[in-house]
Parts: sequence; structure tokens; C-alpha cells
Amino acid sequence: MTAFFQSLGLSYEWAWTVATLTGIIVISLLVMFSVAMVIYVDRKVLGAIMMRRGPNVVGPFGLLQSFADGLKVFLQETIIPSAANKGIFLLAPIITFTVALAAWAVIPFWDGGVLADINVGLLYILAISSMGVYGVVMSGWASNSKYPFFSAMRASAQMISYEVSIGFVLVCVVLFAGTFNMSGIVNAQQGFGLGIINAYVVHPLLFPMWVVFFISALAETARAPFDLTEAESELVAGYQTEYSSMSFALFWLGEYANILLMCSLNTLLFWGGWLPPLDIPVLYAVPGIVWFLLKTFVFFFMFSWIWATVPRYRYDQLMRLGWKVFLPMSLFFVAVTSGYLMATGHFCETRTASPYREITDEAGDITSVVDLPEQKYQRCGSDAAWKAL
Repeated sequence: MTAFFQSLGLSYEWAWTVATLTGIIVISLLVMFSVAMVIYVDRKVLGAIMMRRGPNVVGPFGLLQSFADGLKVFLQETIIPSAANKGIFLLAPIITFTVALAAWAVIPFWDGGVLADINVGLLYILAISSMGVYGVVMSGWASNSKYPFFSAMRASAQMISYEVSIGFVLVCVVLFAGTFNMSGIVNAQQGFGLGIINAYVVHPLLFPMWVVFFISALAETARAPFDLTEAESELVAGYQTEYSSMSFALFWLGEYANILLMCSLNTLLFWGGWLPPLDIPVLYAVPGIVWFLLKTFVFFFMFSWIWATVPRYRYDQLMRLGWKVFLPMSLFFVAVTSGYLMATGHFCETRTASPYREITDEAGDITSVVDLPEQKYQRCGSDAAWKAL
């Protein structure tokens, strides 16, 4: 895109700036449109499972229901409790919404289709996603109300607990891929399973880690059965209790943007991203973004299915699962994975070289060069010396 704006006569600096801003606007609009659509899908899936129709009045098949709801909350009055800290109260939903959008900067939708293709993309997502809890904590504290404050304490403990497990799961993925770059992780999955399956999840060491990641993603996004932060039977609406109008809508937009982010991470880290399921040439005729969106939608459907069918955990069960099950399990698999990769020479680099021998005279001048047979060399580690095989 930078080259396109340069062709219009802009200097490189201005072309890069305009291209980056254009990418930010396009991705933000697409994410917001996707959020509106998945809220509709969410309600339709819940309706089907509960044997009712779901949205079906506003627009064809009810497709415009989310936009009507957005217009309704936009026109409502924003009510701020008299005892609330006004500045922090209004800042909390803005932080939640902004952080949810910022993480999409490093998500590749297809090969090369990424706003910022940085080498530490996975670390960036971990850092940004961990900031999402600040909005929840700030809203709970600034509301100056008991139930939102309880919700804020739950949210902070819950997100910290499951981010630890997610971090160790991602270590296993990085060990296999050898990079923190999101596009590099996807490309490393091409033909990974039996030379034909484009996915890490088929490996016996990574399938359990995907299960841990998927369940931890539910907890990280406070999605059922781990929605203890907004448990309506206990906390009315949790940290959102005192919010109305657009401030309430920003929490919803941020929450669903985070859910879509976790669904896309499932796709990118374990299921081949934009690659087709099988490494067959004819499947590459389908654009990569189509495969990416299909896989992401499947995971969102699983999120909705779980919401409709699995009862809510108690808080002690939630903490027990995170600290006593997932944390030891992920630590164990990090050790096993690294040991397996070391034993199989995964970290070793092999090269073929054509050595030669120089023949010199008594004065030390080279008189001739004799080519020797090709020789393979290997080193295990970037600082290690090359050794002949």
C-alpha cells in the first residue's frame, strides 16, 4: 500500500503514514462490522439451541438487528452515578474498546495481509491482551458500588490465572515454529502433519496444548462457563452494572472484539491460519482470507455452543482449574516439548558445502586448488560451531 501512495507522488515518509492510517481505519471498520454480525450469529445460535427464532424482524432475516441496537444505545442518555469517579468511570470503557482493537494490528488475514508484520507479534498480543483487565478493574472501582467492585476483583484474578497458562502454551508453539512472528508461525504449519496437513494441532504434544488454550481463551474473555465477572445471578451485571448508553456499548464491542481475537488466534496458532486444511495444490485456489474466516467462524460457533450448553463454574472451581490443572499441565508440556525437539534435532541447522584444498609452494604462494567431495555440516544453536557430519 505504501508503494501505491508513492506512485501518487507522495514521499516515502508520507506514503507510509497515509498507508498505515488507512490500514488502521479499514481494519477497525471491518472488526466493528464483524462484531455486529457475530452478535447476530450469537443470538441466532442461542435461539436455535433453545428452540426459538432469535432476531428475525429488523432487516432480512433479522440481519440489521445489531445495527438497530447500536443506534438505540447511541441515542440514549449516559447516566453517571453521583458517587462515581467521573473521569475514571468514562475512561474505563474507552480503554477496553481501544485495547481490543489494538491487538488486531499484528493479525495476518492472508499471506502478507497484516498491518504490522513485526517479529515479536505474539509477544505484542500477549502484552496488549493483558491490558484489557485494566478497563474492567477501573470500571468496577470507579462505579463506587459493591457488585461492580466484586466483579473487578474477580476479573483481575481470573485473567491473571489463565494468562499464565496461555503463556506457557504459546511457548510450546514458538518452540515448534522457531519465531514469534505470526505469519512465520502460520507458514511453519504448511505440510506439518504427515506432510499433508496444514496444522500444528495434529501433533500429539500440541493437541493437548490447543485444548488448554481454547478453554483458557474462554476464561480470558470471561465467556461462559467462566463469565464470573458478570454473573447475573450473583452480581446483577458485574462491572457493567452502572453503565448505560454508549459507555455500555463500548464494553460489548470490546468484549466481542476480544472473542473474535481469541478465535483468530486459535486459527493462526494451531489450525494453519489462512492455509487450506490439506496441503493440496487445488485447495490453494481458494483465497487465504476465506480459509481464515471460515476457521475463525467455526471457533466462534463453538464459543456460542458452549455458552448455551455448559453451566457456569463456581469461582473456586475456576481458580482450581487454572492453578492446579492448567498451570502444571502446561509447564509439563513445555519441558516435554523442548526435550523432544532437542532429541530430534529440531534446533539443528544443516548445510551442504563444497570444500576445497589449496596447494602452495615453498614460498607459501597458492599454486593450485583441489575440489573435495561435498560435505554436510551441522550446528545446533546459532552460536555453536559447524561440525562435519
